[in-house]
Amino acid sequence: MSGAGPIQWYPGHMTKTRRQMEQDLKQVDAVCELLDARIPLSSRNPDIASLCGSKPRLVLLNRADLADPALTERWRERFRREGLAAVKTDCKSKKGVAAFQPAVRELLAEKLQRYREKGQTGRALRLMVVGIPNVGKSTFINQISGRKSAKAENRPGVTRGRQWIAAGPELLLLDTPGILWPKFEDPEVGRRLAYTGAVKDDILDTADLAAGLAELLWRLYPERLKERYGMDAPPGAPGWQLLEALARRRGFLISGGEADSERAARTLLEEYRSGKLGRLTLETPEEERAEC
Repeated sequence: MSGAGPIQWYPGHMTKTRRQMEQDLKQVDAVCELLDARIPLSSRNPDIASLCGSKPRLVLLNRADLADPALTERWRERFRREGLAAVKTDCKSKKGVAAFQPAVRELLAEKLQRYREKGQTGRALRLMVVGIPNVGKSTFINQISGRKSAKAENRPGVTRGRQWIAAGPELLLLDTPGILWPKFEDPEVGRRLAYTGAVKDDILDTADLAAGLAELLWRLYPERLKERYGMDAPPGAPGWQLLEALARRRGFLISGGEADSERAARTLLEEYRSGKLGRLTLETPEEERAEC
């Protein structure tokens, strides 16, 4: 596939974050990992499994409102087969958020029973909330706690410090900065993270990135591109050809009648990320990645 080459982005503060997480794990009862429901495999940090060890884990498939609902359900079943609790959410609209606390109580039922046996009813459960940058952690924590405790912005790398936040009398959440892993062994993983905005756009070539996304969408959801852009191209068409077709259909032309592929690239990325192309998932549960 054409498109962006290998993407590597591991700011220094993320190395520090990993060390801090190793310490904080000793203080929590379980770990909640937010994944992007559009790319559950690529947004799953392989470091988390080794860091967490035997700690109970719950997966939140966030941004489910932007993902293919049938595939989201298949992903949820896959995680459950792996022994992980799994909840699908859309934190912006609060859909699914109410299912979080019951899922936590079910996940930690044995610990709650031990608390009751020791007369410690009401003792708070402690959860660490983790995830890659820009996956919606801060928005989720704000929703579940009912207050704007965590800073939320639609760009990666905003949450830097660690903070404990009460989500009711019996649940404490530890917010952590978003963490990417040091090296994307599979360049396609880096590209998929970039498609959804988890990697800062200013380190990427927009045209190359959009060309890769166009190829992937043309393979997975050609009808959506035809409906949105009136696109007409042969199966397996290269990304640059798809962007040129998009530009001409939208009238994005520059001097001499040449297609403005840069503008077409920006349009495709924005409309994919905002959901204007529909609910699209870029990975299936049958895909595997060695790092996971």
